[in-house]
Amino acid sequence: MNDNRNNLLREAVEDVTLDELKNLKGALDLYNKIYGFSAEAVYKGSQILQEMTKEADLRFISFTANLVSTGLRGLFADMVKKGFFDVVITTGGTIDHDIARGMGGKYYKGSFDFNDEELREMSIHRLGNILVPFESYGKVVEDTVRKFTPEILKDKKEWSGYELLWEFGKRINDDNSILRAAYERRVPVIVPGILDGSFGTNIFIQSQLQGLKLNLFEDEREIKDRIFSCRKSGALMIGGGISKHHTIWWNQFKDGLDYAIYLTTAQEYDGSLSGAKPREAVSWNKIKPEASQVVIYGDATVILPLLASSLIK
Repeated sequence: MNDNRNNLLREAVEDVTLDELKNLKGALDLYNKIYGFSAEAVYKGSQILQEMTKEADLRFISFTANLVSTGLRGLFADMVKKGFFDVVITTGGTIDHDIARGMGGKYYKGSFDFNDEELREMSIHRLGNILVPFESYGKVVEDTVRKFTPEILKDKKEWSGYELLWEFGKRINDDNSILRAAYERRVPVIVPGILDGSFGTNIFIQSQLQGLKLNLFEDEREIKDRIFSCRKSGALMIGGGISKHHTIWWNQFKDGLDYAIYLTTAQEYDGSLSGAKPREAVSWNKIKPEASQVVIYGDATVILPLLASSLIK
């Protein structure tokens, strides 16, 4: 059993950074020449992203946690670190994966076709084609929360979600950590579903044991203050669900986003928020009718590096 496990856990997932995408930048001009079908959307998205990061004074990036198990984790961190985004909105698992990998856990390359019963017997989680050993995930997050919570509570008992995440980011010694980059740039990481995951469960336990209090109204106040004081806002939204909706929801109170890029695999036929196109958000006042907007259909692990390459000078 151990030999089989070691054979599976041979090649670790590696994070990428913006500098590694330089060779992709020329591909965007080729996509503009090709133009047809999805090529147009990718090129248009790259143009909107460049304009948004220059012209908008409030720039959101939202994404789902599954992507943080891949090498895109380093790219998210690098884009925050280099100042391209002012607010991160994401899901609970992002914290789990970022802490797990930032505190020494390794994720490995696998396959969608592995036998999940056998993986369970070998104490390996499967996330798509990413393999997550038990010891690289839950235990790392649990140990990290247990270790750092007492010293964090020395300052105060009640924390907003984003300030608490800064405190954990401060203690992660990993250049590819999203939480570390957010702490260094003072970019709030807003997680509306913060209790949905290992980190959330463990801070709940600490609330019972040590009196930790979480004030998520302060997270909403932070978004509200930034929205109401900005001139133009834009968002790169990768995936759907609560992270996408929270981004467009708050922007309705300033009459909508000025820039909107959707990158998704979801379809609109079932009426889901994840599959809804930007034009539907216009009817809700969440995106301005005159906004620069595009929806790109595709896998973020393929499309996002292309889009991000447009940010390289």
